[in-house]
Amino acid sequence: MKLNTILGQLRILAILEGISYLLLLPTVILKYGFDMGLPNKIVGSIHGLLFILYSIWVVYYAIKKRWNLMKTLICLAASLFPFATFIVDQKILKFETEDGPIANKELI
Repeated sequence: MKLNTILGQLRILAILEGISYLLLLPTVILKYGFDMGLPNKIVGSIHGLLFILYSIWVVYYAIKKRWNLMKTLICLAASLFPFATFIVDQKILKFETEDGPIANKELI
C-alpha cells in the first residue's frame, strides 16, 4: 500500500476506521461499567473523524474510478459494522489498482 495514492490512503483509512470501531467496545464498558467517560470521548472523537474521512475517500475514489452504485454503497455501509471495513479491504480494495480493478479478480 502506497500512502501517496488515493487507493493506498483509502485502504489505510479502512483499516484504521475498523480498528477505531473495535476500540469503542472497551471504552463503552469503561464509560458505563466504571463511570470513566474520558476514554470513550477520546476514542469516539477519533473514530468519528476516521469515519468521515473514510466515507469521503470512498466517494472520491468511487467517482474517480467510476464504480457502480452497489460497490460504492457496500464500501460505505461497511463503516457501519464492526470488522466490515477489514472485509472490504480484503475483498474489494485489495484487487483495485490505480489503473482499475485487476482482471478477473473484481468481486463486485
